[in-house]
Amino acid sequence: MAMNKIKIGFVGAGWMGSVQLKRLTERDDVEVLALFEVNKERGAEVLKSVGLSPSLLVTDYNHIVNNPDIDAVWLVSPNSFHAPQAIAAMKAGKHVFSEKPAATTFADFCTEIKLEKANPKLITFVDYILYFDSMEQRLRDMVAAGDFGDITQIQINYRHPVNIAGDKVWKLNKNIMGDAIGMGINHAISVMIFAMASQAKPIGVYATSMPAKVRGFEADPIWNIMIHFDNGSTGFCFGNIDNGNGYDAFHSLYGTDGAFAFDSQQPRPNKVRYWSSSLTQGKWIFPLDRKQCEEQGLENCIWPDDTTTPDSGNVVEHQTGSAVGHFIDCIKNNAKSPLSFVNSQVIGEIGWAAQISAAVKQPVALPLDWTNAERFFENH
Repeated sequence: MAMNKIKIGFVGAGWMGSVQLKRLTERDDVEVLALFEVNKERGAEVLKSVGLSPSLLVTDYNHIVNNPDIDAVWLVSPNSFHAPQAIAAMKAGKHVFSEKPAATTFADFCTEIKLEKANPKLITFVDYILYFDSMEQRLRDMVAAGDFGDITQIQINYRHPVNIAGDKVWKLNKNIMGDAIGMGINHAISVMIFAMASQAKPIGVYATSMPAKVRGFEADPIWNIMIHFDNGSTGFCFGNIDNGNGYDAFHSLYGTDGAFAFDSQQPRPNKVRYWSSSLTQGKWIFPLDRKQCEEQGLENCIWPDDTTTPDSGNVVEHQTGSAVGHFIDCIKNNAKSPLSFVNSQVIGEIGWAAQISAAVKQPVALPLDWTNAERFFENH
């Protein structure tokens, strides 16, 4: 019996789009019916590079939304287009894969949530890709298993000067890029929220921000966000896409029975360290350092050599294939993803709450009061 393939309408042929499109073409359960790319030359080149016909190129998004044969729309367009394109696709009954952020206006964010709730058969997804990193998966599992006890403090940094060269100069423009939180620090927020999910929920945000100091970002690119959790613990997310010396995705987690740290600036054997009363007899260990673990008699704590960490600039190593496969499997199984618009709503709300908090210089409670937030963003 022939397999019923999921028909995809793809949007965006930039760097990330070309990688995701290639991952799709490697699967036998999907078929790409169209690519929407306003740059015809680049679109044709990318289609050829992944073995697809240039005839699939369309230059009008309506050709994707109005195509009755397309099951899912795949959005890898510039940030400010994500929500309008997602909303149009959902209204047309299409499943939606969206690069982060899902929306750059609060009104669009609310509309996406409302549409998913009103159409529960629709499968949606926001590509918080670090969810699929094997180190982050292991960290979530260890927290859930109680290996560090009750978490009392957690810090996640994301400092990385985003590329604004050439045709990426649009990232400087606030009207196109949206909020700077969506340009990077939501990676840190998403990691923190999923790491803490088994123990606590966020109940408040206090944030400050700074204007660009080095490059010409119109929106504030430097953010400091404190997140309060309902178990009394506190998290900090520090983000800076304005400047930096390499990629800083530092993690620090402390609990009643252990602690965990990841430092992207260290050589690989020393990037990850942790201690746990139950697993390491209270000793600090480096689980990527096989020799050290063996010398301490803790062979059971050695992590596999192919363990990924979230500091690689290679999107393939950033688990793009896993993200693509996850979304396709959700459609096939009619299962909601933890990263759906609704299920990842709290990550977006923290970003919106941070913007409000930084402006009014006051803490903002979660869940976010949509009425008050709508009023705020109408005036800002």
